[in-house]
Amino acid sequence: MNEDEIEQFNKISLGGESSSASAISQINNKKTLTNQSQKPTNQLKNGLLGWYAICSSKDIKNNQPYSFTIYNEPLVIYKDKEANLRCVKDLCPHRGASFIGGEVIDGELVCPYHGARFSSRGECTNLSRITCNHIVDSNYDNYASKIHLYQYVCKEIGGYIYIYYDGKAKTNLSEFEITDNINNRLLNNYGFDISSYKYEEVVVDFKCDWARVIENHLDILHLFWVHGDTIPDNEVTRDVITSFNQEITREENQIESKYKYKDKSKGEFIRIKFLPPGRIVIYKGQPEEARYIQVLDHIPLSKNKARVIVRHYRKFMKNKLLTDLLLFKQLQHRVFYKVFSEDYMILRTQTYNNQMGYIEKDNVKLLGEDKMVQYYWDWFKSSDIKDHPWELHPKDSDTNTVHEDRSMLYPPANPKLERQNNKSILINVALRILIPVGLILLIL
Repeated sequence: MNEDEIEQFNKISLGGESSSASAISQINNKKTLTNQSQKPTNQLKNGLLGWYAICSSKDIKNNQPYSFTIYNEPLVIYKDKEANLRCVKDLCPHRGASFIGGEVIDGELVCPYHGARFSSRGECTNLSRITCNHIVDSNYDNYASKIHLYQYVCKEIGGYIYIYYDGKAKTNLSEFEITDNINNRLLNNYGFDISSYKYEEVVVDFKCDWARVIENHLDILHLFWVHGDTIPDNEVTRDVITSFNQEITREENQIESKYKYKDKSKGEFIRIKFLPPGRIVIYKGQPEEARYIQVLDHIPLSKNKARVIVRHYRKFMKNKLLTDLLLFKQLQHRVFYKVFSEDYMILRTQTYNNQMGYIEKDNVKLLGEDKMVQYYWDWFKSSDIKDHPWELHPKDSDTNTVHEDRSMLYPPANPKLERQNNKSILINVALRILIPVGLILLIL
């Protein structure tokens, strides 16, 4: 017992044996209630392992492998000779080299170290297996027929490349037991038809805990203060910070929060869905009426390294000639990069504070309008205990950081693309001014 419990027990025990029993009962009940209140509640069926959107279809080139990591594990995606997508462990079984710097030749993955080529063997029964069919030394024929690449199930749907990740790659895809239905992640099942929209896409990288990035994107209220001067929306500024009525529903496949104006005549401000393990869908208004919809896919690359695929689907500015003329894509990208840069230091310092143990229940007080965030953390904590994904491919302080170092390709972690985009805007604006001026001068 702690001091308060002892004091309570002593006070009641003065009344005799029955009072003592009552005291013990009250204290035990108090402990039970406390433990129950601290235990995470989670109604979501899926945990941290399952279907992740890894990249866009356009990122998969015919002649080169696409490299990435997830939960520290280095992987490669490419298309084989039958145009089947393959996601394999980035490890050549000959000498343990990476496929980084390798090629895809005639649908075969080629190791850059000794030229080992890997292909799907057979026309029916062995298509799920990838074997080595050539190493420079011809004496390896018998050896090569017995080694295989380890892989994960990989699908292309709606312009996204998904993998089913459980942290245990296999040589034969038929051995996977897929418990997460990919239909629970597809956008057409959540109130809008993507074929009626156009979209712009950016990829952003963060040197911070990926779970904090998800929390940030579930927090609608910070938009007004942090991004009020950046987001081109008159309803999202520091001058109009407001409170909303929330309606939150928790189902086995999603958590959804509707933010409605307290003035009921204004209806719904924004709606947000969390589709575990890594997808967030944000609607400006009701899904069937939303003029634009934001989809964010979060990928846990490695500890303190996270990637987000961001798509803004829109029902306006759909004419390609007009959008090209107005530099719509470049201007949208500039807004995207600026928004995520504004979040970056917040996310990095939150990650630090959490890892130092500063973000504990007694130090952080959630507000009533943080319910969506609270439900998310309930899911995350219980899923982390159940799935322990970071223990599947653990690192220590001596682990080489080559994959981490090369994975940070995009803003805000790497500002190179942001600088290129801003330069492109300046050049194109100058051309749009100089060309008509030059024509006028020629006429005169």
